[in-house]
Amino acid sequence: MDFNSHTDGVVRAAVALVNALTPGERRGREWPRPEGLGAAATEGLRAVYPDHREITEPEGAELAELAARLRAVFAAVAAGDLDSAAARVNALLAETRARPMLQRHDGEPWHLHFHGRDGSVAADWGASCATGLAIVLGGEFSDRLGVCTAPHCDRVYVDVSRNGTRRFCSTACQNRVKTAAFRARGKAG
Repeated sequence: MDFNSHTDGVVRAAVALVNALTPGERRGREWPRPEGLGAAATEGLRAVYPDHREITEPEGAELAELAARLRAVFAAVAAGDLDSAAARVNALLAETRARPMLQRHDGEPWHLHFHGRDGSVAADWGASCATGLAIVLGGEFSDRLGVCTAPHCDRVYVDVSRNGTRRFCSTACQNRVKTAAFRARGKAG
């Protein structure tokens, strides 16, 4: 299931930033806020855009603030509160003054990009991620954003499967849950 190539990329970038820069739990373990926000943001963005430039510490701190706001969107969708998710995305769109722009680079055809008001990394990524999430929320696949349902994991995901039944952030979390259920059945029998 694809939204479109650029929207897919920025939504995956939103997931990567939230999962890299926000504290919580991951795969059954505490996930603290990283010490090196620039390095963590770089790693998150390069998971989607391998050639992305390195992010500085001040830029990483701004992206961490953005990631916390993006996490709230995923949490609202997971809780079934699309009104709150839409309000949060609309606030980001207004603050970043997201504007569409056709661009061609890296040998790719013309495609739509979104930029913020001042050209900073956080404003540009904020505008892009908010626009990508707005496209998802405003379409038929608004339920494809989620928070992992595995115990002791709160990482986010976007479900791009055909049947739209994903509940976990990773195969590791899915396997943890299945193994625990298998062991519980074995003890009961």
